Amino acid sequence: MNQFRPTGFNVLPLVIKNLLIINVLFFLAQNTLNGPSVDFFFENTFALHAFQSDLFKPWQLFTHMFMHGDLGHIFGNMLALWMFGAILENMWGPKMFTLFYFLCGIGAALLHLGIVTYELTNGSIQALANINVPILGASGAVFGIIIAFVYLFPNTYIYIYFFLPMKAKWLGIIYFSYELFFALRNSPTDGIARWAHVGGAVVGFILVFFLKRKHNRY
Repeated sequence: MNQFRPTGFNVLPLVIKNLLIINVLFFLAQNTLNGPSVDFFFENTFALHAFQSDLFKPWQLFTHMFMHGDLGHIFGNMLALWMFGAILENMWGPKMFTLFYFLCGIGAALLHLGIVTYELTNGSIQALANINVPILGASGAVFGIIIAFVYLFPNTYIYIYFFLPMKAKWLGIIYFSYELFFALRNSPTDGIARWAHVGGAVVGFILVFFLKRKHNRY
């Protein structure tokens, strides 16, 4: 049974470790230095807003990746980042991994904003009502990392809930199909930026596809 279990000195490589620290610091700041009492809202400043919103700022394409909604949100993203990202950083090195991670995150944000713009152009009442709703989380970047891992190690077994073994390729197909299905449904009660997830996965796949073709050694 082909399995990947990180071992050795680089079980927590440099970029992964720094991303974990920065995300945790942002999360603590969100929950301690935020709100009317300090006349400052982290979400308004650093979370992602639609181009058409008065709250949109260019740096949000980058900073939204360090914001999270609750403890479960940040825990899930950071766990997936470590599980699937550690081997990629060990293989690619810190510079390439960092570039890959942020390109996936920014690509995810741009696809989400593009969908919002399309909906607003077509007079979507739902999109207009949510124009100032912030989008936050590292999920788009993390989806790119997951897809890269799935593409490079399709037959590696991943343990769902640390118990049920499943090959990475089937997990990737199921997970991506799930996100695409709900993105197309566009449910107003969903509360999740599904197109950002899809965007991160698509950008991740394109990048790792050409990266593998270029080097042909992973």
